[in-house]
Amino acid sequence: MRIIGIDPGLARVGYGIIEIKNEKKILLDCGVIETGKDKKEEDRLYEIYKDLNELINNWNPTSAAVEKFFFYRSSTTISVVQARGVIMMVLASKKIHVSEYSPAQIKLTIAGSGKASKKEVLEAVMYSLELKKPPKPDDSADALAIALTKLNEDGFN
Repeated sequence: MRIIGIDPGLARVGYGIIEIKNEKKILLDCGVIETGKDKKEEDRLYEIYKDLNELINNWNPTSAAVEKFFFYRSSTTISVVQARGVIMMVLASKKIHVSEYSPAQIKLTIAGSGKASKKEVLEAVMYSLELKKPPKPDDSADALAIALTKLNEDGFN
């Protein structure tokens, strides 16, 4: 089983790819898709589309986990929702099953509390994947937490 976790955004889309092999969780790749702030929004969305397609073609995940967007008042809300739409469209076009999780669900599953701090979530990700150094940048660590949430839901604790 190979899963991609995705932390949506317009400026940065975090991703983390984990594989289960012999009951062990193995980190295959993590990072961010970054879009230039000087570009038009439609070009940034297209960049997410292209780069995510390439990532999926390279790693061939069998399932995906994406953070649900929770609404709050912000000037970036619509842009993030549009980027999330592009992400969901790419996953659907590849016929990849998607599970969605709220930030509180992810924190509860990974760190044991729906109000866990970023540091607590990061420590849980490092422990679960037996990492000596934290994944960088933070968006990729968040994406790994999202992927681990899906794996935990599927019984891979």
